[in-house]
Amino acid sequence: MMSMMKEKNLAISSMFFMLGLCFGSLSSRMATIKGGLALSDGVFGSVLFAMSAGVVLSLPISGWAIAKLGSRVVGVAAILINAMLLLLVPFAATVPQLAALLFFSGFAYSAVNVSNNMQASIAEAVSGKTRLPFFHGIWGVAGFVGAGIGALMIGRDVALPLHFVGIAAVALISALLCRRALFDKPELEQTGRAFAIPDRSLFNYGLIVFCSMACEGIMYDWSVVYFQDVVSVDRKYIGLGFTVFMAAMTIGRLMLNRFVDRIGVRRTLQWGGMLTFIGMTLTTWLPGLVTSIIGFFLVGLGICAIIPLVAGAAARSSSMAPSAAIAAVLTIGFLGTLIGPPLIGFLSETFGLRYAFLVCVALSLGVIYRAGKIPQ
Repeated sequence: MMSMMKEKNLAISSMFFMLGLCFGSLSSRMATIKGGLALSDGVFGSVLFAMSAGVVLSLPISGWAIAKLGSRVVGVAAILINAMLLLLVPFAATVPQLAALLFFSGFAYSAVNVSNNMQASIAEAVSGKTRLPFFHGIWGVAGFVGAGIGALMIGRDVALPLHFVGIAAVALISALLCRRALFDKPELEQTGRAFAIPDRSLFNYGLIVFCSMACEGIMYDWSVVYFQDVVSVDRKYIGLGFTVFMAAMTIGRLMLNRFVDRIGVRRTLQWGGMLTFIGMTLTTWLPGLVTSIIGFFLVGLGICAIIPLVAGAAARSSSMAPSAAIAAVLTIGFLGTLIGPPLIGFLSETFGLRYAFLVCVALSLGVIYRAGKIPQ
């Protein structure tokens, strides 16, 4: 039994790693893709929105497909499709072609994401132990690896098709090897309604993820600008805050499992909101280099638990199929990533970027408040 669980956990970890590797690799070469088609910032922003639209639109469909076919089938098929789309991206010759490829890439990415979370939730149900934060930490490690490989490829002036062929080959082979080891548990996956309006409990979880993902999206898109314009550090340090934030997210997820098993989901989410509150208050109150590094680190630790814990809790819903419940909660959450970053831009124009970041303080209070609504 122990060796079988190790095999299952390794297969699930590999699926999370492949998803993060493809994501990090694509993200690392976006500037190359933009320059290859000589796109303006506005046009490129519209192209990136197509990818976000694919992610959001995929969520309910992915939840339904998993409830009907199982997460093993959907996850492996989607990672294979995602790898094939990665191969095609360098050959996009027009804006519509690139937008279409990124839309379907986002669609496939989201399907793998929901499938992976379902697999991890089954691992939790079978083992009786918290697993999801660790698996999400593997995704974070893979993102770093993908970005690092991308930086190396750029530094060595390696052509985009050659770079993506290597990443796609690794993803394709790994997915096929993982297929037999992944869980196939129809009795746990294909239960409940595949389509339903989320009940009050799921909607509350969705609001928690909304606050978390809005704050996370703000950190992704604005942390470097914050260090440049507000902290006013030397140019060589402007990416330090984002790096510290991502490192804290990854380390926290890799080490969180035992902590959650000891104090429970509700208190862990409340602590996450509190750490985010302290971190954001510190960096907006005292926006110096050291204080902002500490603040961004605390924000990373605070946010790291929220998405994996809420996804695991949603999978235990009694009103919807587990995969559909995960998809419903993530759909509400992804709205935060669409709303949060643009809101910072609007508020920054009026009040300045330092005070616009107080939105994250409000979002952290939202996490604390909504987590308090979770039954003990």
